[in-house]
Amino acid sequence: MQDITMDADVIVVGAGPTGLMLAGELRLGGAEVIVLDKLAEPTGQSRGLGFTARAMEVFDQRGILPRFGQGESLAVSDVGHFGGVQFDFTALEGAHFGARGIPQSQTEAVLAGWAADLGADIRHGHEVLALDEGFLDGDHAEITVVTPDGVRRMRARYLVGCDGGKSTVRKLAGIDFPGTEATRAMFLADITGVDLKPRYLGETLPGGMVMAAPLKEGVHRIIVCPHGAAARSAEDTVTFAEVAKAWEHITGEDISGGGAEWVSFFSDATRQAADYRRGRVLLAGDAAHIHLPAGGQGLSTGVQDAANLGFKLAAVATGRADEALLDTYHAERHPVGRRLLMNTRAQGLVFLGGEKAEPLRSILTELTGHHVVRRHLAGIVSHLDIRYDLTEGEETGEGAHPLLGRRLPKTVLSAPEGATDTFRLLHAGRGVLLDLTGDARLRQVAAAWTGRVDTVTATPADRDTLFAGAAAVLVRPDGHVAWTGSGTTDGLQTALTRWFGTPAAH
Repeated sequence: MQDITMDADVIVVGAGPTGLMLAGELRLGGAEVIVLDKLAEPTGQSRGLGFTARAMEVFDQRGILPRFGQGESLAVSDVGHFGGVQFDFTALEGAHFGARGIPQSQTEAVLAGWAADLGADIRHGHEVLALDEGFLDGDHAEITVVTPDGVRRMRARYLVGCDGGKSTVRKLAGIDFPGTEATRAMFLADITGVDLKPRYLGETLPGGMVMAAPLKEGVHRIIVCPHGAAARSAEDTVTFAEVAKAWEHITGEDISGGGAEWVSFFSDATRQAADYRRGRVLLAGDAAHIHLPAGGQGLSTGVQDAANLGFKLAAVATGRADEALLDTYHAERHPVGRRLLMNTRAQGLVFLGGEKAEPLRSILTELTGHHVVRRHLAGIVSHLDIRYDLTEGEETGEGAHPLLGRRLPKTVLSAPEGATDTFRLLHAGRGVLLDLTGDARLRQVAAAWTGRVDTVTATPADRDTLFAGAAAVLVRPDGHVAWTGSGTTDGLQTALTRWFGTPAAH
């Protein structure tokens, strides 16, 4: 077959947090990547404010946290909420409500800088118009793109839609997006010229729910959820006067004398793509799932989609792994998305249900008095409870080590080269085979994956608890444990092949 020149191994559509995170992950995996975004430049709007504890871990695993300008000690809170019912997140070890006060524009700038430093080609002012059938059933394909220099064709081995809830890529690929229609409209704005009391976790009043938080000197973010506000068309616009009127209706406070840096509206529409992959087209972030924004979970889930997909797609696109590896992306992330939609719909009922929901709020408040309930809710909202089934089609049962399928927490390690930690070992985006006993057989088995998996001999400070019963663990680039050993190498070669591709010839 004649060689065909590719513009990139992967084209990512959408330069939001998900698309930019994916671009960096693909570059760490050795894939050539182009990111296309139809906007001429980033909006600079704050939009989402912060991200969950799990998203913070993803950034920490790549050494990105210092790029936010606050080192590794971003502002977090031990107090969070589920549908406005507040509780202490420390019921779950290492949990918190996530990083707060970080505008989405900053997150995008950080991720864009990181991805560009790794060699990602980010192009603004490029809008995808058409998709060839080859992306669905061929070995490559072309897309038609409007660029600042005119219409052109671009080729890649894979295309990923990270282009939001109205995803053009999803529509062109013919992927269904079932779910529930919007039932109400809600407003958000960054306002100036007024002084508001903070309502960080929201306040429920007879007329609706409001949130308020200072962003910077003279600027407040507000969210206004009036009862009875009808759903709006996606093409509609909203004015500051409408937002101010809704705010006064709920709170009695007149903010009409101020102004707004920007205003927008959102809804409670809930949808999830039926398939996260169709042929050579994949979806991530809001292109794959939309829901009521609650606790920064949308941005954070998109970032985790990218971390899960990135190393797999890089391995397949560069020919190191079989295409079947991509099937694990849908298998692992679609259930996570389904659970996300469940928890945000439940929060919407509790938070925005008005007087009818008061009995439900009262019962939920009682339930959060129990440690086991707080622990469960903290795991849901922080995403720290995610566990993938990595047992080759068998249910993750009692016989599996508790770490298998879970993310490996940040743990201090003592290695011959000096002190380190489990997240630092993942900065390069490769897998890590952590040898806790100095077993030479592990290095021998893993030698065929050199360059894809780093074998590290180290002693953890809390081995007797976290690693109890494990003499070695294999950690995927996304931080999830793919194999545990108890003094043998049984199953290690299978796990290495499954997650890191065909072994190199000796």
